[in-house]
Amino acid sequence: MRILLINPNTSAHVTDLVARHVRTQFDGRAELRAVTGRFGARYIASRAAAAIAGHAALDALAEHGADCDAIYLACFGDPGLLALRELSRVPVIGMAEAACREAAARGRFGIVTGGAAWEPMLREFVAALGLSDALAALRTVAPSGGTIASDPDSALAMLVEAGRACVASGSETVILGGAGLAGLAARIAPQIPVPLICSVEAGTRAVLAAAGGSEPALSRPDPVESVGLAPALAARLMDS
Repeated sequence: MRILLINPNTSAHVTDLVARHVRTQFDGRAELRAVTGRFGARYIASRAAAAIAGHAALDALAEHGADCDAIYLACFGDPGLLALRELSRVPVIGMAEAACREAAARGRFGIVTGGAAWEPMLREFVAALGLSDALAALRTVAPSGGTIASDPDSALAMLVEAGRACVASGSETVILGGAGLAGLAARIAPQIPVPLICSVEAGTRAVLAAAGGSEPALSRPDPVESVGLAPALAARLMDS
């Protein structure tokens, strides 16, 4: 089976980091095609950047989504997730949704991620999933996920402190959220006294489970005429 991984920011090094981690989990069970957003922010750390990333994710789906069995939106925050599901003919898995649902199935959970601007956005995201009552704590560290990806060692102590703060607030599991934080959960898990979920790994588990299956489609919109979009996306909107 073939999985399309979309990194909707424009940092190719983050795409490469996540793709390496995902391929390790695949262990030969699937083929991965990883693509980076064609335009937008280097790393998503604001509402404006997230809105642009949703467009970039749709653009990537239209350009690269043919012959895939599932789509993995590899960004914690899942920009454009519902729109992707609206246009996709195969299951679409969002990293943040997969991690939150896996954590909530175990009880109350906490989230640790990079970039202070993410806190209100993620609280709104969790509320939209209907999981606010399960969210015990949400802690951010100052460096963005992109910065952490470039220099992970400098962020480890901050991530541990944030994870422990989540536990002190009643979290029974903690999500380490962010594409740029791929692989760090294993490094700090021994210092966190509850299970630590890597969002990249949670998304990978979910996309492997979904690939080849059927996902109920959202109501298909009427064909949309557009101006100025990439040809592939304009064609996909007309073929809705």
